[in-house]
Amino acid sequence: MSRPELTGAAANFYNDTEARKYDTNSRMIGIQAEITKRALELLQLDTSFPNFILDVGCGSGLSGKVLEEAGHYWVGLDVSRDMLNVASERESSIKGDLAHHDMGTGLPFRSASFDGMISISALQWLCYSNSSKQVPKRRLVRFFSALYGVLKRGARAVLQFYPETPEQAVLISECAAKVGFAGGVVVDYPNSTKAKKHYLVLSFDRGYSTPKGLQSSAQSGVRVDSSTSSKRVKVVKKKGKGKTKEWIEHKKDVQRKKGFENVRKDTKFTGRKRKDKF
Repeated sequence: MSRPELTGAAANFYNDTEARKYDTNSRMIGIQAEITKRALELLQLDTSFPNFILDVGCGSGLSGKVLEEAGHYWVGLDVSRDMLNVASERESSIKGDLAHHDMGTGLPFRSASFDGMISISALQWLCYSNSSKQVPKRRLVRFFSALYGVLKRGARAVLQFYPETPEQAVLISECAAKVGFAGGVVVDYPNSTKAKKHYLVLSFDRGYSTPKGLQSSAQSGVRVDSSTSSKRVKVVKKKGKGKTKEWIEHKKDVQRKKGFENVRKDTKFTGRKRKDKF
């Protein structure tokens, strides 16, 4: 299956059909909720009061619903009008405000407006160009520069994304650092092809230490036993079935009938396995 980013602009890919399919897929809803909860955890908000959160690439409002359940206020923006239409259809169940906007052109908000920012599965779209005017690096720098301005000092941003290559992750990190952000990429379940997730965690604090990613031996499908984990495991290849005594005696009879000389006599040791010398 090809990556959606390779098919063209996000606004075209997430048309009305795709938007509704996305919003009603139970598996997708579960994944989005799980990722959003992890993003909130990495955001390390003061939960003693409601926070005002910016959700970039909010889609149909699945991540916004999680923000509301956590007791926060939010504003979401997305480049797909069809996604926003799906979100607005159930406006009674979501309380966030919605805006139609391309994140690669900046952010249409006042300075120091938000206590935090999240973005779920949207950032990687800026790494692709759909016209001669769209230069990925410029769009990334413009976005991060705008994000730096709309966040309150002391706030953090967590952006979950799917890099196609390691070079994309490096490019994204470098563009964020260029505008003044500190932080880095947190990788959850790095040894799992399905559960692996990348989170860009950004802070204003120059001494900020990026959190460690989640690890789980269950994700790799390999059980590690403490009694053998520090020992070298010898792998023994299975061999075919050994030659039986009857087969050997038959072979000798055939050789004798053909006139072979020096055919060994049959004894009680014929067909027995010799002991290992070492």
